[in-house]
Amino acid sequence: MSDRRSYTVVGGGAIGGTLAFHLAKAGHPVVVVDADPEHVAAITARGLTLVRPGGTEQVDLPAYVPDEAPPELGRVLLAVKAQATERAMQWLEPRLARDGFVVSLQNGLNEELIASFVGAERTVGAFVNLFADVAEPGVVRDGGAGALVVGEPDGRISDRVEEVVADLQAWGPAKATANVKGYLWAKLAFGAMLTTTALADAPMADLIDRHRPLMHALAAEVFAAAGPRALEAFDQFDPAAYLPGATGREEATDRLVAWLRTQPKDRSGIWRDIAVRHRPVEVYHHYGPVLDEAARRGVEVPLLKAVLKRLADVESGTAMSEDHLTELEAHL
Repeated sequence: MSDRRSYTVVGGGAIGGTLAFHLAKAGHPVVVVDADPEHVAAITARGLTLVRPGGTEQVDLPAYVPDEAPPELGRVLLAVKAQATERAMQWLEPRLARDGFVVSLQNGLNEELIASFVGAERTVGAFVNLFADVAEPGVVRDGGAGALVVGEPDGRISDRVEEVVADLQAWGPAKATANVKGYLWAKLAFGAMLTTTALADAPMADLIDRHRPLMHALAAEVFAAAGPRALEAFDQFDPAAYLPGATGREEATDRLVAWLRTQPKDRSGIWRDIAVRHRPVEVYHHYGPVLDEAARRGVEVPLLKAVLKRLADVESGTAMSEDHLTELEAHL
């Protein structure tokens, strides 16, 4: 394995666990660091298990809680929830080797926060749209393939980006980009749709399909806040169709809904955090920068704010119901 680059995956949940599994299976030395002691104990005892429709596989790799992790880290794949980024970076910064770097394999816009700890020169951006869940400690359920793109936040495709992308072929068709921010902003509009589906206990595809005006208006608000930037399409999400004043939204939504219906995972991770894991969701950290950018540009985003308010209500005990979507749509 001497010719295989080593990685530390910080956050061994849905995204981190999936990538750690595939890298380790391909022969890369991989260490998982996770704050959940039960997850770490299960990986240590039985290995990391990946459950897919075609069967179950297991791979052995070392796993640690943060206090017991190796003292120096090189190539880090950061896959913690957005709200845990600052805490993770406080722990990680003194351990990151001089020639090490952090790849932000997270939802949201976290690269600036990461760079504030370790410097822009040790920060790599990434866009990830994997469908997966932690089924139980030590077990990740693969919920379907999605896009994975890596790039320097300043728009370069560097040697280290090419190396990480080459290694991630162990998972699937990862690729390099000179516009990682264009992917991240596109995902924020798609993510606003998925966030809204977490207000009800029903498949994502069905809710998007039945509430198209609401979903179209949400995406348009996010893109209005984004301003005139180049956006990147991914999977079956075409951001150009959802720009304010654009045409072709119905056809684009047809494709998006049809693709979502092919995914084994039919509910969002946000829904799962509330309904199954009973833990705080991370979307407020995703959309804080969107709200800030909207305010800076003088753009109104009342629908996005209303969705986030209702989501907070559902977290606090208000029942999940499709009525939330119907009521939001009534105010368009």
